[in-house]
Amino acid sequence: MRRLGTVLALLGGAALALAAMPAALAHEHPSGITDLVTPAVVRVEAKAKVDITLLDHIGALVHVERSYEVPIGSGTGTVVNPEGAIVTLTRVVQTDKDVAIHAANKIFAEHHKVKIPDDFERHTLDDKTLNRHLQECYPPKKPTATCIIDVTTEIRVFPNISPADDEGFSAEVVRAGSRPDSPVVLMPTGRADGSAGLPTAPLAAKVPDKEGSPVAVAGFTGRPSADLKEKVDIAHLRAGGAGDGGRQFKDPEGKVDEPPKLGKLIDQGLLGGPVIEDKEGKVVGLLVGGGAEGRMIGVREITKALAEAGVTPRRGPIDAAFEQALIRFHTKYYGDAVPGFQRVLELYPGHTVAAAHLKTSQDKRGTAEDEGTRRAAAESPAGGKAGLPLWPFLVGGGVLVAAVVAGALLYWRRGAPPGGDGTAGTGERGLGTGERPFGTGERPFGTGERGFGTGEGPFGTGDRAAFPAGAAGGTAGSTGPRTGTPPAGPRRPPIDEESGATVVVGRSFPPLPVVSPPAGQTPASGTPAASGHPAGPGQAPAAGQPVLVARNPGARPGDTAEGTTAGGAAVSQKYCTACGMRLGPAHRFCGYCGHPAEA
Repeated sequence: MRRLGTVLALLGGAALALAAMPAALAHEHPSGITDLVTPAVVRVEAKAKVDITLLDHIGALVHVERSYEVPIGSGTGTVVNPEGAIVTLTRVVQTDKDVAIHAANKIFAEHHKVKIPDDFERHTLDDKTLNRHLQECYPPKKPTATCIIDVTTEIRVFPNISPADDEGFSAEVVRAGSRPDSPVVLMPTGRADGSAGLPTAPLAAKVPDKEGSPVAVAGFTGRPSADLKEKVDIAHLRAGGAGDGGRQFKDPEGKVDEPPKLGKLIDQGLLGGPVIEDKEGKVVGLLVGGGAEGRMIGVREITKALAEAGVTPRRGPIDAAFEQALIRFHTKYYGDAVPGFQRVLELYPGHTVAAAHLKTSQDKRGTAEDEGTRRAAAESPAGGKAGLPLWPFLVGGGVLVAAVVAGALLYWRRGAPPGGDGTAGTGERGLGTGERPFGTGERPFGTGERGFGTGEGPFGTGDRAAFPAGAAGGTAGSTGPRTGTPPAGPRRPPIDEESGATVVVGRSFPPLPVVSPPAGQTPASGTPAASGHPAGPGQAPAAGQPVLVARNPGARPGDTAEGTTAGGAAVSQKYCTACGMRLGPAHRFCGYCGHPAEA
């Protein structure tokens, strides 16, 4: 039984451990990505300068003049645009204490040698005369006042640069918050940092909602110097909480009591410092509180204050160059990061983070830690991963070219006509194939018996020109003699305006009968027959080629032709196959468009 109980106890403990594993695995630890923000973190100090004149009327009239500097507050600010706009807390640069009372106590104690606490409270003296003069020295100013007080506030900003700027630069309040823990917007006065401006910090769109979201805080516990760098720590946000009340911190594992830890950092100088989101390294809020409690006001309050002040948060050229170099640095491409950080230092020589990362990158460039060097070594032949040789691509390209050339030659040999007889290809009248090939066969283009510009009837010359001037076929632009009289064509029937008959135009098959010359007249030598070939002396004309004819829609196959010649032979009216114009019996070319009548 004891063994069984021990086994059950072990199994129960294992089950509890397994049940707790998801919560432990779900906990996120901060990665410490703060490089985008820390260059824009500055130290802010505010003090009141009080010029006071004491009018001593107790004895001889004496005017006592003093100047005092009264600290108002100090903390951390964040630059949000290249022009130098800074966000921090109102209580860093303003105080609800009356510094004029502090100056009155101090000058009265010094001049009259009385004991008055060096604070911001009103006091009374046992001596009635001195007490009356002291009360009249306190503000507000009265006609019987014994003190003339002038108070001015001076705000100094000390940027995170190297070498450190001991003087800093002055700034003024653009928009102050209604409460001490509300954001305030400052703008620098009288400082020139070049055309590139100052490094800036990016603002997040919203605060993470998840319980235990990891964040980082940053700021200065004093003025930046070679011995005093920015202080960075990690924390975790609790869910809920908004507005000026702030959002609290809590460690999900319960190992660290984070509110007192952050409260101590706030008291040391991180008041108003940025709270940096861990995923993208952007500002999600500002630190508020102190003592035993540290809290955060969210980015929504920051953007609202900037909008009311008329300030637009944006990034500048320094930040763009720095981000590019930072990506290479954090991915361990140190050789590639070196020129990037050098460019940042050209734009802003005092950039402390860029200078530190540049030194690290130069030390690790080309070493085993450099990812660029490791990858180059792995891809080189000496690294065991030989690259592809070039000769297979050259051989493949040569084979492809040879195949293309061989295919072209084979296609050319198969497609060429064997003897120019017009047998290559198929089709009855194809272009370059069939019965009348283009440039070969019976009627080549530009050659042959009746070619274009050559032969018996050349273009514009000869006995029968290509464009006859009349029905008798006279030449255009020549004086060649006319041979023979063409037979009279058939009369054109009168047009019946009332008739709606359709005239059908088509080719006649079989060929129409040959038009015979009048009785007793023989065709002249070289006169073309109906077939389109010139007839020799004493040779009968050949059968006519197909031409366009107009047929009577109501005619029957056995009816006679439309007209007859004087000898009684049937005559059909010819029309141009190209434009449809009427042709005379002796026309070999259309008088309108010049198209051959036999085509």
